Amino acid sequence: MPEPVEHEKRALRAEMRERRQMLSAAQHEAAAEGIARELDALVAEHGATSIACYLSAPSEPGTRRFLDGALARGLRVLLPVTREDGLLDWAIATPDGEEIENELGVPEPIGEVLGPIAVNDVDLLIIPAAAVDHEGWRLGWGRGYYDKTLGSMENCPPVYAVIYDSEWVERVPREVHDQPVSGIVTPTRTHAFPRTRR
Repeated sequence: MPEPVEHEKRALRAEMRERRQMLSAAQHEAAAEGIARELDALVAEHGATSIACYLSAPSEPGTRRFLDGALARGLRVLLPVTREDGLLDWAIATPDGEEIENELGVPEPIGEVLGPIAVNDVDLLIIPAAAVDHEGWRLGWGRGYYDKTLGSMENCPPVYAVIYDSEWVERVPREVHDQPVSGIVTPTRTHAFPRTRR
């Protein structure tokens, strides 16, 4: 990894992590409500019946309210499970599903695990991010799970990153392996990027 890009990414991740830690419980709650509303509208707009999403950690923009509603409406939801080889396995979400925190501190479902190709059947991918820039380039948290997953998909569905409003930035540093997203979802808006590369 080129030194300047590595340092830029680390610095931006640290800044975003610090911003998230400064949010109050009330701000997290309000954000989760807004994200649920925006994601519900996005799912409806795409006519999605099967989606991939993730279990949000306490500091992340909350996806759990959205997930509860999606499952109650009968959507098929796949949740990611990390693998040692850097790819993602998937598990089918259930309303009463149990979870653990993996060694990275990320919540994961417990249950039957499907292989990496299970995600090829979803209509919509909803993924985490540290930041996204105005061209749709996503900065993740440095492990590369989603870049590898997206890069390996032949027919990738629309991919939306969930971020706080302040994390939609002018530019994120990027490398050859980094994957763009189709759009972003924040607590106040959903934005699709006009030049999708998918």
